[in-house]
Amino acid sequence: MRRWSTFFITMFSGMIVVLSVSGQEILTAEKYLAQVAETYSGIKDYSAKITVSTGKTDMYGTIIYKNPNLVRIDFTKPEEQVIAYNGETLTVYLPEYRAVLSQTTSASGGTSGAGLASAQGLGLLRRNYNSAYTTSPDPVPLDQGSLELVIKLTLTRRTVSEGFRELKISIHPETKLIRRIEGVTLAGETIIFNFTDIKLNQGIGESRFAYDSPASANVYNNFLFKESE
Repeated sequence: MRRWSTFFITMFSGMIVVLSVSGQEILTAEKYLAQVAETYSGIKDYSAKITVSTGKTDMYGTIIYKNPNLVRIDFTKPEEQVIAYNGETLTVYLPEYRAVLSQTTSASGGTSGAGLASAQGLGLLRRNYNSAYTTSPDPVPLDQGSLELVIKLTLTRRTVSEGFRELKISIHPETKLIRRIEGVTLAGETIIFNFTDIKLNQGIGESRFAYDSPASANVYNNFLFKESE
């Protein structure tokens, strides 16, 4: 009798555990990415230190962002290089060539670069990419042996129009802010964006996103593509 009582108690306890787990909502990668997007939708503006790594080249600078789509990066390496987007025009200043590249573009264009770390960029990712946890839903080291823990997502594109074949996004588990974006381009090149020292809602004015190019610089308009007529 004692053996059967132990058996039924064990079986019943197991059923309770199974029912309890099945009653919980599973936080899928898609839902987690939606939570990250919701966090960014509540951010009015932010600034951060940014590192852009491509192959053996590292670029350093400061990025500022203002909701919904204003972005500017002022680089310290290469010194004086600037990337600015004012909601209508993308401007890139290359001091080495004394050249300003200007492109009128749509605010709803494809996903690209550091602009992914925004509410609008994350909205595009959710529509245009499939997401999955890279290893598990649990926090893992940012790099091998690192004490910094993040949640890692791997995103694969749904449409061929996207500039990145695959994206890996590392997210701070408590703040749900993006720490790193690693993208693989169509040519197989890997570009890594690291965000540190993130400061939120400082009241950044729109005037800071305007860029006045040096008078001596050569300006090249619509360097990416011609505007559709």
